[in-house]
Amino acid sequence: MKVVAAMSGGVDSSVAAALLVEAGHDVVGMTMRLVDVDPTARTGRGGTCCSPAEVDLARAACARLGIPHYVVDERDRFLEHVIDPFARDYAEGRTPNPCTRCNQHVKFGPLLARAHGLGADRLATGHYARHEHGKLLRARDATKDQSYFLFAMGPGALARTLLPLGGWTKAEVRAKAAALGLPNAGAPDSQELCFVPGGDHGAVVEARLQALGLATDALAPGPVVDEAGVVLGEHDGIHRVTVGQRRGLRLPGPQRRFVLAVVRESRTVIVGPREDATRSRLEVGELQRLALADGSRRALVQVRHRAKPVAASIDVHGDTATIELDAPITVAPGQAAVIYDDDEVLGGGWIT
Repeated sequence: MKVVAAMSGGVDSSVAAALLVEAGHDVVGMTMRLVDVDPTARTGRGGTCCSPAEVDLARAACARLGIPHYVVDERDRFLEHVIDPFARDYAEGRTPNPCTRCNQHVKFGPLLARAHGLGADRLATGHYARHEHGKLLRARDATKDQSYFLFAMGPGALARTLLPLGGWTKAEVRAKAAALGLPNAGAPDSQELCFVPGGDHGAVVEARLQALGLATDALAPGPVVDEAGVVLGEHDGIHRVTVGQRRGLRLPGPQRRFVLAVVRESRTVIVGPREDATRSRLEVGELQRLALADGSRRALVQVRHRAKPVAASIDVHGDTATIELDAPITVAPGQAAVIYDDDEVLGGGWIT
């Protein structure tokens, strides 16, 4: 079988490709160029999945495996579907999930189309998740599970996708890479968003809104108030604040205050105790279904990558869902709510 392996330059995707080669498949490595970066940054690990250093590692891994390697330019699509919505969401007081949006709009669709153009039967990635009997499942290694980010890929894309690392642990992957002599066997995992070098997402938001001609008063400082409306301080722009945040608010006194809400119209950030930041009822839009039917059911809901799933009653209607959680949690508009039946991903959407 001919398979296109999405190669980020990291050890996971390289080992995924190696396993396919060992299984006897005709494998082609493909790396996406998603953002503009410093073309001279070729020493060490680039820190993101798109740096020239990472492209070099992907190319070297393919050479070690004896398979062809291609770089495809998806910068325009990534800008349109990931970076610009990311900027707009923060300017509107929402908390975006760019990795899921990237998987939905950039990675699986375009790469599957390119795989088809090359005559390939499948696309493979280095995500830690399992695809078994037509179901998307959590990975064996719970500490690395990435099924949360894949709920929006759609059943059509899932049917044509291979996830070779679903049954592997990270330690096993690194050991396999070392045994194969892959150049990225000891490379550290990237901890940053690929388009937010240094972790300053506020600067990215400001630059993109200005480039789009949308630099509004949302970027200006505004008041931080308590639930009674008493002004406690000032924030640096609602695009630098998210619901549930505690650190960085610069508020006086020993009280532990958390962001309860962001009011876009008045650029006001409301703070209070942690218990007031929790919610039991969620409204979800843009619902993506892998194994969800209209109607009511019980399931588990996860609202952050590392969060513990919470049991809930879910009412699915069209492309929306109402979720009643058994226990309240801290959530923010714009976050993804992913619905599970035990280890199976049923679908998910974005909290409105």
